[in-house]
Amino acid sequence: MILKAAQFMLPPFGLLLVCAVMASAAELPQLGKSPTADVIAAMTREEKVNLVVGMGMRAPGLSLPPDMQGPVVGEVHMGVPGAAGSTFAVPRLGIPSIVLADGPAGVRIQPNREGSARTYYCTAFPIATLLASSWDVDLVERVGAAMGNEAKEYGVDILLGPALNTHRNPLGGRHFEYFSEDPLISGKMAAAIVKGVQSQGVGTSVKHYVANDHEWNRDAIDVKVSERALREIYLRGFEIAVTEARPWTVMSSYNKVNGTYTSETAGLLTGVLRDEWGFEGLVMTDWFGGRDAVAQMKAGNDLLMPGTARQQKALLAALTSGALDEKILDRNIANILEIIRRSPRLQGHKHSDAPKLKANARVGRSAAAEGMVLLKNEGVLPIPSAAKIALFGNTSYRMITGGTGSGDVNEAYTIPLDKGLKTAGLIIDVSLAEGYAGHIAEQEQKQPAPRPFMLPPPLPERTLSAEEVARAAREADVALVTVGRNSGEFRDRRLEDDFELATAERSLIKNVVDAFHAQKKKVLVVLNVGGVIETVSWRDMPDAILLAWQPGQEAGHAIADVVTGVTPPSGKLATTFPARWEDVPSSANFPGKTLLGPDPNDARGPLAADRAAEIAYEDDIWIGYRHFATKDVKTAYPFGYGLSYTQFKYSDLELSAPELAETLTASVTITNTGQAAGREVVQLYVSAPGKSMAKPALELRGFAKTPILKPGQSERVSFNINARDVASFDAAEAAWTAEAGVYTVKIGASSEDIRQSTAFRMAAPRKLIPAKVSLAPKMLKDTPPTHTS
Repeated sequence: MILKAAQFMLPPFGLLLVCAVMASAAELPQLGKSPTADVIAAMTREEKVNLVVGMGMRAPGLSLPPDMQGPVVGEVHMGVPGAAGSTFAVPRLGIPSIVLADGPAGVRIQPNREGSARTYYCTAFPIATLLASSWDVDLVERVGAAMGNEAKEYGVDILLGPALNTHRNPLGGRHFEYFSEDPLISGKMAAAIVKGVQSQGVGTSVKHYVANDHEWNRDAIDVKVSERALREIYLRGFEIAVTEARPWTVMSSYNKVNGTYTSETAGLLTGVLRDEWGFEGLVMTDWFGGRDAVAQMKAGNDLLMPGTARQQKALLAALTSGALDEKILDRNIANILEIIRRSPRLQGHKHSDAPKLKANARVGRSAAAEGMVLLKNEGVLPIPSAAKIALFGNTSYRMITGGTGSGDVNEAYTIPLDKGLKTAGLIIDVSLAEGYAGHIAEQEQKQPAPRPFMLPPPLPERTLSAEEVARAAREADVALVTVGRNSGEFRDRRLEDDFELATAERSLIKNVVDAFHAQKKKVLVVLNVGGVIETVSWRDMPDAILLAWQPGQEAGHAIADVVTGVTPPSGKLATTFPARWEDVPSSANFPGKTLLGPDPNDARGPLAADRAAEIAYEDDIWIGYRHFATKDVKTAYPFGYGLSYTQFKYSDLELSAPELAETLTASVTITNTGQAAGREVVQLYVSAPGKSMAKPALELRGFAKTPILKPGQSERVSFNINARDVASFDAAEAAWTAEAGVYTVKIGASSEDIRQSTAFRMAAPRKLIPAKVSLAPKMLKDTPPTHTS
């Protein structure tokens, strides 16, 4: 129609000019058909700057100060309201805008849209800590595939997850998003999520790279950490995820490492990520991360998200002045365009807005049950069908599916525990349920108005009379008390009433236990929590404790599956439960110290923080069980711990060779010696000679989960061990090295429950993988990028 209008309005010369311009446009390179270099060569400087800066952020109820305003006024989410952000399009070159959405526990978008009667709910999957507690990479990959299905069918090109920062301290506010204290578990689980999501043709963003391990002053904190700890603990999980799963993108973190923002550190983004690990995707910032857009470009941070007008102006000015070489911008754009090439949008996918929600909910339910950890069981579980249950605790009726902030999901429903148990055939104490329903409704009316990304205060526990508890004890067969905890972005957890039980919770457990034990009846405590809590002071009171974590929207069904024996418990702890918070080595200086207080003119609301802060990682490599086992510190529940409804015997451990040359195999037989079916998580630890440098008493080097074994059934489990698996980073040698000597292989049911052991030798020390870049504190800022593609 445009061409016809031009024909009627223009004289012959004008018509020829229009036709010539249109013919020229038709000959422009197109991203879907032309080489990337040709597309970049056809871009203007303004278009290049647009492509490396996102379109901005819109969030209902969130007002941004001027320096955080996006380049675009109006729609920035390309038809997917609630998405976290999007990139600019260059239509004349066939470059579409792509959409990015939060996703550690499921796709986070708005469930309702103006002018539409349909809904756009997503599945709230179990939190990452629960998934890691399953120790089942195949199951976790299926969860990833379900997430990818929902992302793709709702029009999302890149899911912003998984997150795999380290459980360094139990008070970390976003630990529910992270997998473990151990880099092997974290890396393998993250790789499984990436493989699953990307199997659907949707990208992932492995985050937050690196050492963003708590929330306090996260965008100002300077993490002081040794190169050995950085590589062995904090980078190692990312390395596994990147090299094994090839994520489309990696997200740099808010914090500094040894003096420089990670998003401005070439040594991390280019030297390690690209040159050492071979990463070929794009690197994006966390939202509003870093300070210097030009430094970010130079370091290899390709995409600035969500994008601000201030960043656009700074980059255009730097290009004009020569402070930023256009070749650097071209290099970063090439990385972005290669990802856009893979995106569903460029591939022509027409999203249906109808993902497989029912099937995906079943995947979430299965994963939730597999990742729950039975901490104690003295004749309570499994509960027989038709038993009458007295349910205590607010959270029994209002389950916490997951944490808040970008790790939250807008799901269609949540199955409370009372409903899940009733569906499983158990009988619920109606009087108690009605009392809790009234209490919860009353307290919810008193809650303050919700604030975007912020955690609402917990509801006060209901106060029960002694007679009400006594009546329940007379009439019910068993009591179940649920303890709930939630956390999220911007704030770390507290000791009082969070890591430790609140006075009301402690009293509730004691009163229920006293009343039910007086009737010779049992009490089960269910922990609906996102992170580690203190248990030593109260765990002797109840007869059983089930760690349900935050199990996603199918919470009540999944817990019922475990407590009734439909799914026998097989989860194991991927993070240590210390006896006391003070026993955690990082507690000495957690969360850090303020160097420069907040700007009195800071208008960022919940984003406001100190202007400068730092934390010294004085615990070095001695994180979690590495510390507890080496220093012989007693734990409440050790890393790798978890009970079953049956017992397993470990036997016939064999190595394929007495000496490690390239690779050797360790094999062990697992036999179900109990009376019920079950699965066992088999853990392989290695103790190194520890003569050339200090080494932990043992380190996890492999794990496997058996299939369901019936009573008397056996499974032979094998692990491959190579020199890289037992190496440590020697900063003096600037390389991963494996020392000569005797290595002990320890196969066990937890880090403190070793069932079989043997040994192999390494005849000579080996310098395995030399570092291509130094991450020593004085080197980080000035390390030039070498990657050029």
